Amino acid sequence: MKVEDGLKLDFSDVLIKPRRTLAYSRNSVNLNRDFSFMYSPKKWEGIPIFAANMDTTGTFAMAKALQQYKLVTCLHKIYSPHQIFDFFFGGDGITQYTWISTGITNRDIIRLKDIMKYGKNSINICVDVANGYNQEFVERIAYIRSLSPESIIMAGNVCTAEMAQELIIGGKADIVKVGIGPGSVCTTRLATGVGYPQLSAIMECAKTVHGLNSGPKRMALVCTDGGCVYPGDIAKAFGGDADFCMLGGMFAGTNECEGEWLYENIDYYLLDKDDESRLTAEKKDKKSHLKFHGMSSSKAQGGNLAKHRSSEGKEIHIPYKGYVTDVLDGDNGILGSLRSACSYVGVKELKNMADATTFIRVNNQHNAVYGTGLEQ
Repeated sequence: MKVEDGLKLDFSDVLIKPRRTLAYSRNSVNLNRDFSFMYSPKKWEGIPIFAANMDTTGTFAMAKALQQYKLVTCLHKIYSPHQIFDFFFGGDGITQYTWISTGITNRDIIRLKDIMKYGKNSINICVDVANGYNQEFVERIAYIRSLSPESIIMAGNVCTAEMAQELIIGGKADIVKVGIGPGSVCTTRLATGVGYPQLSAIMECAKTVHGLNSGPKRMALVCTDGGCVYPGDIAKAFGGDADFCMLGGMFAGTNECEGEWLYENIDYYLLDKDDESRLTAEKKDKKSHLKFHGMSSSKAQGGNLAKHRSSEGKEIHIPYKGYVTDVLDGDNGILGSLRSACSYVGVKELKNMADATTFIRVNNQHNAVYGTGLEQ
């Protein structure tokens, strides 16, 4: 047993210090990034935010909506190869912004190979497990690389620099997904006592992973996964040198989600066609809440966990948020908030956010006497 000294930080432990700069308007801020990769010969351009491959948020409907903004959706693992084929090659899918998710079991690999029969090397892949700390995981990533050398491959989850480095060097991943236990419906830290504060995990992994870069044409990259509660947390993640940011709970509850919805019966009033002065009432069901659960929960595993496993997720009810466009562009929207954060530190491009960021340690980030106004 040993204890590592030194403070480790979560998003709520810091604020970003504003800088005196030229008067940049948020309208002039460019959120697009351009990336080349360590192993894949592809290039990627867009806003570096992912919808998580959870069974509620990693949906075809989400992909259709987010690709209009050049945001990525990692599809959940439940879709069959045939469903994915129909989506990708039926005119709805854009593979640059819609990625395939897979695990590492034999069944997962068979499914992935079936998908590859349709997509060949056109697909981009998220290799996703709860615990990325075993050699089999590294070997399976390398095997997937051998199956699809041209694909952009993201793999995780890990939360320490040495394992992030191993996924790049040994696994031949292009992007490391960072986060053990920070998600809003993840209980890994409570169930197992294992985890790492997310902002420190990002900064430490990014420092090591970016140190492997061989110039702008061979880039090893980091995606933060979990822990973002408010739009400001996304800004902090990019300020901590994350290249991509994956969101689950912030997109959950939007109209594009799948899963079990709860409804309320409300009155709609319509003009009478024959007499416009008269209103007619009609009862209709309206979405009220979405049942949202962690992907390591008993619910996500079909309610039948093996005896040697424990549930590491919970189920909650998230209020209906409208369309995902409202989350991105509405009041307190993610994209406007991120542009504003860039303007506070005086950068016109998101790619310069980390260079301009100084974090201040705080014991309180917000006066919440009347709530935050951003409750989900």
